[in-house]
Amino acid sequence: MLFYRSVNIMAKRTLTPAEIGDIVRTTRKAVGLRQDELAGASGVGLRFIVDLEAGKPTAQIGKTLQVLAALGCSFDIVAPPEPKGARKA
Repeated sequence: MLFYRSVNIMAKRTLTPAEIGDIVRTTRKAVGLRQDELAGASGVGLRFIVDLEAGKPTAQIGKTLQVLAALGCSFDIVAPPEPKGARKA
């Protein structure tokens, strides 16, 4: 079960675990899900959702990505620009 909602976040900015938790909580509530429903839709446990929304810094990245995907959030990783004058291997 996928839910889609756009969460606009500034590009090229590092998010803290607490900010990711806020995004998950805000998006979950916006689509009208309880924590246990999001856990079921994501294939993770309720305790994981509680910890993720609380900003637990040691939350597993794989499970976090599952939750974000279930909510329809996108997660982009952009490599840093190559330094000027750097040699290519």
